Amino acid sequence: MAMMSSSPPLYVGDHHPPTPLLHSTSTNVQLIANCQLPPRQHPNHLSQKVDRLCQLKNLTGALTLLHDSPSELTETAKATGILLQACGGDKDIETGRKVHQLVWSSPHLRNNSILNTQIITMYSVCGSPSDLRFVFEQLENKNLYQWNAIINGYTRNDLCDDAILVFSQFLQTEHIPDNFTLPCVIKACVGAPNLMCGQVVHGMAVKTDLISDVFVGNALVAMYAKFGFVDDAVKVFDFMPERNLVTWNSLISGFSDNGFSQKSIHLFMEFLVAGESLTPDVATLVTLLPVCASERDVLLGKTIHSLAVKLGLYHDLTVQNALMDMYLKNRYMLEAHIVLDKIKNKNVVSWNSIIWGCSKEGEVGHTFELLRKMQMEKIKPDQVTILNVLKVCLHHSHLLKVKELHGYSIRHGIESNELVANAFITAYTKHKSSYCLGENTFNLMKNTTVSSWNTLISGSVRNGDPLKAIDLYVKMTSFGIEPDLYSISSLLLAFQELKLLNYGKQTHGFVVRKGLETDSHISNSLISFYIQCEKLVSARFVFDRLVNKNLVSWNSIIAGYSQNKQPNKALNIFRKMVFSGTQPYEIATTSVLSACSQLSALKLGKSIHSFALKKNLTRDVFVISSIIDMYAKTGSIKAARNVFERSDKNHVGLWTVLIAGYAIHGQGNESIKLFIEMKRFGMKPDHFTFIAILMACNHGGLVKEGLEFYNEMDTVHGVEPKIEHYACLIDMLGRAGRFVDAMMVVAKMPEEPDARIWSSLLSSCRIHGNMELGKEVAEKLLKLEPNKPENYVLSSNLFASLEKWDDVRMIREKMKKIGVKKEVGCSWIEVEGKVYNFLAGDNGAQEM
Repeated sequence: MAMMSSSPPLYVGDHHPPTPLLHSTSTNVQLIANCQLPPRQHPNHLSQKVDRLCQLKNLTGALTLLHDSPSELTETAKATGILLQACGGDKDIETGRKVHQLVWSSPHLRNNSILNTQIITMYSVCGSPSDLRFVFEQLENKNLYQWNAIINGYTRNDLCDDAILVFSQFLQTEHIPDNFTLPCVIKACVGAPNLMCGQVVHGMAVKTDLISDVFVGNALVAMYAKFGFVDDAVKVFDFMPERNLVTWNSLISGFSDNGFSQKSIHLFMEFLVAGESLTPDVATLVTLLPVCASERDVLLGKTIHSLAVKLGLYHDLTVQNALMDMYLKNRYMLEAHIVLDKIKNKNVVSWNSIIWGCSKEGEVGHTFELLRKMQMEKIKPDQVTILNVLKVCLHHSHLLKVKELHGYSIRHGIESNELVANAFITAYTKHKSSYCLGENTFNLMKNTTVSSWNTLISGSVRNGDPLKAIDLYVKMTSFGIEPDLYSISSLLLAFQELKLLNYGKQTHGFVVRKGLETDSHISNSLISFYIQCEKLVSARFVFDRLVNKNLVSWNSIIAGYSQNKQPNKALNIFRKMVFSGTQPYEIATTSVLSACSQLSALKLGKSIHSFALKKNLTRDVFVISSIIDMYAKTGSIKAARNVFERSDKNHVGLWTVLIAGYAIHGQGNESIKLFIEMKRFGMKPDHFTFIAILMACNHGGLVKEGLEFYNEMDTVHGVEPKIEHYACLIDMLGRAGRFVDAMMVVAKMPEEPDARIWSSLLSSCRIHGNMELGKEVAEKLLKLEPNKPENYVLSSNLFASLEKWDDVRMIREKMKKIGVKKEVGCSWIEVEGKVYNFLAGDNGAQEM
């Protein structure tokens, strides 16, 4: 948050000049080591008896004693005050009301202003603002302390606007605010929140000369820090003639809360040398330890650990929890466990912290062991515990552990929490096999919210059931639940999967009517939807209207153009993205490298490679893979190999892309050599590697080797063949003229062949003149994809090669009848780093 200044004139008397901040880590450590302990502070009728009973938590006995033991009036009032304070301390409002009744029923105590103030305070502490207001209104002559008590009571009970209103009424009386009134009102201004009112109170403090009071100054420092006006907090701090520990803690916390972590550390060092005879307390350490965690400053964290031991603060539970959190966030698991073991009275925060740390490290067994230990120590897990444990189960897809945890949550009534229930729905709907368990969890929820519905809807889309997602969305709205941004995004994703363009357009209209089009999340969903529906003009329209384009927006439109064979536009948008200063570039760079590959623009690809090196993007494995792929597809296989050799080879993707590169160049034997070298290197081939090696065998005519690789996929490497592998295998057999073998593979496929398989077989039939099978395959292909011009061209070419002109005419007439046109041919050339394209029949070229 930026530092801003807007405070009224400050007290201009004596003030402390700012002390230069310290920067040396070793100096900081020495300062903390030299910090000295303060001298220890040592802290005795009817009032004594009442006090003793109150200390024993026997408030009822104290009330009985007070009622049955007549005593001198002063002594009775003193004893009554002690009991009222005890009622507030124990939040025993029922006994407090009886004491109130006892006071007001006594003609001697009824008008005792001290007791009436204590009654108001008791109701304030017990959380009953209506009672304190009633008492206040019954008082005839209200004094300053009673006004202060009601202002403080409203502030304490988060009725900050009421506190400010009462303060405005107070200003109309003859009373003058004191150093208790103003801090209470300033705190109310923070809670309201009402900065302008706080600034008015600041001005009032200057006028009444209360600005020099340490309590008023502390309240102002805290207020400006809370509102993010850190410069103003510093000004108040610097002009305070007296500072106490709260002053320093407030500004240290203010820096920390507003993201100025280093400033909070430097201020702490300044505090240690300020010479104000102050020693850090629990609040100081608990404020600084999260800073050490966020800054990854373990050295300072360990030094504060030592300081806590030296000051005798180490056994404070909040300090121990903060130390453990600091070590966990810096992944010092051993030190965190040592702190945990030394905590005598662990609370739920202690256990949640260590469970969170183990969960983040992915230690499933250890996380559950800690959960069991937590229960053995009679600490009841809460919703935070369950969510932390569930996180590690989700990461490792441990369905049995999820069920075990779910059962525990149900038995202990934690599942009723909305966040917990939604987390279990997410866990179950992550996989198709357990989706029904997510539905059951949803159906058992008493009060479903839009978040619950969103979890189920997005789970349906994720598991490949977009129709169910649409049905759930309709049901949700029929129950009167208003969809939010995430509902609409999931709905658009469902329409995207089904390519339901008209429904997507209607949703777009709904978004515009509701004024949601300015939201980047929704706009990005619309861009993605139109791209998948191949409506690039509409996608670009949404993109151009988006005021605050984020990284996802740029990446989506660049990838969309690249995937839809419009590489020139992808390059243009990438240039605009770089000019806009949007970072990082990894995803966009991979898309634009793909565009260079499509254009065979080697020189342009080299410039993108240089850009990636300059921006330090080559550490990203996907960027390096795209660079290798670009060089291979633009005809420079040697450059592709050079990039590969200089890269970290511990990623199977890099090997795969180079194997595919050799395949493109018809160097099947080189692909096989690289595949063997990859296995020797200890890399395990995956789904994509086998596509690449089968493609290499296909392009190199290495049928025997291709069949061997196919056969060892499942048996040796545990990779189950998918439709992409079958497509490569069938194309290889078809090109070799082995149609019987190819059709046998088709018959054994676990799923129906897609258009890729039929089109490759059709091409092979044309090459080998297999008219009989060609006709059968053409029918299947045109039935599957009747609107694709290339399918008709393939069929027409088959019949033309066999001089079946009647069949050729029939295909052409069918194309005219259904309105399918062959796309105009296009070529491009690269000249001096610029790409020019030519359409069939052009006399000139257009720069891309």
